[in-house]
Amino acid sequence: MKYDQITTVRLPMETRNKLLTIAKVKNKTKSEIIIESLEMYYKQEENEIDSYTLGLPYFGKYDLGPCDLSITYKQRIKEKLYAGQNSY
Repeated sequence: MKYDQITTVRLPMETRNKLLTIAKVKNKTKSEIIIESLEMYYKQEENEIDSYTLGLPYFGKYDLGPCDLSITYKQRIKEKLYAGQNSY
């Protein structure tokens, strides 16, 4: 791996100790562990999509029918009742 930039980070002692333990167990450098962790974080962030983006292909795709159903419900009930009476 070729490293172009050096970045310094201040870590809490507990985090530093965990990093050292993981590096020792996996037989890797601290830098390798941090780079792998950041790459995993970046992939996770790329996969997180907000609800608007997920619904975008479906917006306007399906017709919801009449929009005044809550306003004209009495009239529709009357029409159904009269239609039933006039059917025979």
